[in-house]
This record gives sequence, structure tokens and C-alpha cells, in this order.
Amino acid sequence: MAAPSFVIGIAGGTGAGKTAVAREVGETVGEAVSILPLDNYYRDHSHLPIEERDQVNYDHPSAFEWELLAEQIETLLDGSPIGMPQYDFTVHDRTDERVRVEPTEILIVEGILSLFEERLRELYDLCVYVQTDADVRILRRIRRDVIERDRTLESVMDQYLTTVKPMHEQFVEPTKKHADVIIPEGLNHSAVDLITKTIHAEMGEREAPVTDAP
Repeated sequence: MAAPSFVIGIAGGTGAGKTAVAREVGETVGEAVSILPLDNYYRDHSHLPIEERDQVNYDHPSAFEWELLAEQIETLLDGSPIGMPQYDFTVHDRTDERVRVEPTEILIVEGILSLFEERLRELYDLCVYVQTDADVRILRRIRRDVIERDRTLESVMDQYLTTVKPMHEQFVEPTKKHADVIIPEGLNHSAVDLITKTIHAEMGEREAPVTDAP
């Protein structure tokens, strides 16, 4: 299988719609696509008791194992598969499971801080920032964390006010300056169409045969 020829980083605040955008691009681009969620690369906290794991600031850049993510992207770009880590949000820790990801034509990295690390940005062909109103984002976060991650409403609201909101303002939103494309209000189909056309145009140029000048 061919190595990825186009790498996209998709960032934005919690609940902005990054995952939906990544999936929509994957479904419409018409090429084989692999998605690496940044959340899978939270650092291993198995050495900490669960009470301390619960207090980790998961919205700070230090929460992620950037070295591993960069190495795995480079491995895929070299044409080899990776074992992508998995994360269990109910216990705040990485699991023993690894998911095999094959090199594909398109590779998407999506997560709140996907545009934060310069080493990662250097690997991207396209940087995207999904910008959605804060009220919409917090409502989506509450629904996700309570229903999917077995959190209490009180704990979700406390986390949002103490870490999520200030970390968004300090670290996430400033990465918008690195974006080639800013998508307003989450899953914007016009913006997704633009991204798809950009991918096709870029890949078409790469695949075009080189001819000698007359």
C-alpha cells in the first residue's frame, strides 16, 4: 500500500466539530484515509493512582506524548504501519490495546492542539482550524462526557471552568494563526468541499508525470 501523500492537521476547541470534519473529509475525498485522534496520544499515567490521574490537566500541551505521535506519522510517511495507542477516558489512562493503522493516501491528525507542535506542523500539507461558538462547544462537551465517558455533570462543568476554558484561551485558540483554512461553525460543507478540492489538486500535481521541456 502506498505511503500517505497528503497530511492534514485539524485543530479547534473542545466540541468544535473536529472529528465530524475529519470524518466528512475522509468520506468525501475519494481516497484511502487514516485518522489519528490526538486524544489517543495522552501520556501513560499507569504509575499514578486514579485520584491523581483525575487531577491531570488534560488540556495542557504537556498532557500529550508528542514524540510518539510525530514518530508514528513519520513511520506512516515512510510506508510502514503503526500500532496506534488507545485511551480509556473512564479511568484516565492508556490501555494495553494497540490499533494497527496502515499507510494510506490521506492522513488526518485531529485534536484540540493538533497545530500546536512545530514538529507536527512541518509534517502537515494542510493546517485546518475549526472555529465554533463557545456556548455550542460546552453543550457538546457536556453531552459527550456525560453520555460517552460516564462523567457527572458537576465534574464536567468544574473541569471546563478550571482547565478547559483557560487552556483553550492560552494554547488552543492561538494556534489558529497557523491554519491555512479556518472552518466556521463546525461541520461547514462548503469548507469541506474546499479542503477536498485542495487535496485533489495537490495530489494531482504530485502524480502528474514529469516531462522534459522541448
